[in-house]
Amino acid sequence: MRNAGSIFANGLPEARVGIGSNGDSGNVERSAEAMGAVVYFDADELVSDLISGRIDAAVRGNMSSSELLPKLKKALGLPVLERSVLLEPVNGKLFFLAPVGVDEGWTVDEKVDTAVRTVALMRRIGMGERIAVMSGGRSTDTGRHKMVDRTIEDAAEVVESLKAKGYDVYDAEILLESAASEADLIIAPDGISGNIIFRALHFLGGAAALGAPLVNSEKVYVDTSRVKTDYRDSIALAMKLTEGRK
Repeated sequence: MRNAGSIFANGLPEARVGIGSNGDSGNVERSAEAMGAVVYFDADELVSDLISGRIDAAVRGNMSSSELLPKLKKALGLPVLERSVLLEPVNGKLFFLAPVGVDEGWTVDEKVDTAVRTVALMRRIGMGERIAVMSGGRSTDTGRHKMVDRTIEDAAEVVESLKAKGYDVYDAEILLESAASEADLIIAPDGISGNIIFRALHFLGGAAALGAPLVNSEKVYVDTSRVKTDYRDSIALAMKLTEGRK
C-alpha cells in the first residue's frame, strides 16, 4: 500500500527549500533545522527567492496565506493558484485530493485541467495514476435536485474527457469511502466540497496532510496549514518535487 514512507524511501534530492514562519510557535524553525531548510519571516523575500531560483522550492509553513498567496500569484502571473493536497488517512493509503480552494474547480474544464496537472506532478514522486471523479450523488439520484444533477452530469463529462486523453479514470459518484482506497487522485465536485472533504479527513479524522503543492506552475510551492506542528513531511515533499522538473 502506497504511503508517505514509500515515497521517500529512496531518499531525497539535494534541494534548497525555504519555509515561511510567523515567528510565533517555533514549530517551523524546529522543522527547518531538522531538514536543512531556510526560514523566511518576510513573504516578499520568500517569493522573490523562489522566482529568482535562489531556492529550489518554497513551503508556506505558518506564514499568513492572505499575505503570501496574493504575492505568489502576482509574481507567477497566474489568474488562480491551483493546488492539490496530499493526504494519508489513518490506516489508509496515500492519495491526492483536488480541488481544495473554494474558488477552484467550478467547471468541467477546470477539473480536467487540475486532474491532468496533478497526475503530471504525481509521476514525479512515483505515485499511481488512477483518478476517481466524484459527484453529489449516485447515478440513480438523478432528478432529485438540479444541483445534484449538475454534479452528476459534470462528473460524466470529466471522466469522458480524461478517458479520451488516455487517463485511468472512473466515475466514483458520491462514494468517497471507496475512492479513498481505490484511487490515487480524487477529483471533488467543486472547491467547496473538496475543502470540506479535506477538513473532515484532516481535522476531524486525523488524516495526515503532507501539503498542497501548486500544480499550475513549474515552480515548486507547497501550501500548508498554519495549525501543523511539524513541517518535516511538507519540506520532504517539496524536496521530492524538485526531481524530474523540466
